Amino acid sequence: MLGASLAAAAAAAAPLRAAGNRIDRSRLSAITDEIARSPKGAIAFAQQYGLQWLEVRSVPNGGKEYFMLPPDEVKQAAQEFRDGGVKLSFLNTSMLKYMLPGTTPTNPRTKLDGRFERRKDELRRALDFAHTFGCTKIRVFTFMRCKEQEQLWPKIAGIITELAEIAAREKVQLLIENEGACNVGSNAELVALLKHIPHKSVGINWDPHNAAHQNEVAFPDGYQMLPTKRIWNVQVKARSILPGEEMMDWNAIFRRLERDGYQGQIGLETHIFGDVQIWKSHESIREMLRLAGSPVAS
Repeated sequence: MLGASLAAAAAAAAPLRAAGNRIDRSRLSAITDEIARSPKGAIAFAQQYGLQWLEVRSVPNGGKEYFMLPPDEVKQAAQEFRDGGVKLSFLNTSMLKYMLPGTTPTNPRTKLDGRFERRKDELRRALDFAHTFGCTKIRVFTFMRCKEQEQLWPKIAGIITELAEIAAREKVQLLIENEGACNVGSNAELVALLKHIPHKSVGINWDPHNAAHQNEVAFPDGYQMLPTKRIWNVQVKARSILPGEEMMDWNAIFRRLERDGYQGQIGLETHIFGDVQIWKSHESIREMLRLAGSPVAS
């Protein structure tokens, strides 16, 4: 009798656990320089759709990377977020998106630029920025794609681990993005590199659209390779969520992430440029809200 009661209680609790991990409006975000032409416009976008979070990369309308701004401008930007009732879910940086010295890039136009030697200084600025905004997740890459790629997993892992140890002391996580121009572009490459990085402060910024451009079935096949507990941020391209040849089954992705216990945010990176960019951003966030069970009234 007691066993039957416990079984019934467990069955009743299962839907509650699933509901508690629902990806709803409170879990959606967007990159500011993709959704507006100014910081204030990006905050207004968030307010229009009831978003609690935004991601940053570059200052909207052609500005420099946010994390490279002078400290007084960083503080001003953080205050604008607070005044607008918005929090920062993710700091997108270009850290490690450059040539690794001693490698042969697949793109012959890739040249050394001295950033490798400044990597710890850049991390310091990113950490200061994150602290000012109250953000705990920072994006990094895996150096520009090179011909020695597979031989370099241990070396790249060592560099990222060294930076992660610095970040971990300040309670900040580093998230590797799969980006086709870099050594890690596909889900399979993410898995290959992460085998060399057991550090608990290194996770994944998962972009399935990027993976799909690496001759890979990004979802569900590629997704099933990943250590899902290390996915800490997810990004959506407009072309992958709006009707067209590159459209992906984001409803299935949302539901699978929920089922697998994903706890992070899902951010819009529109990535359609020109005059239609803002319009496509609005279309995309509306579709994301629909999939999250929070449709916008027409």
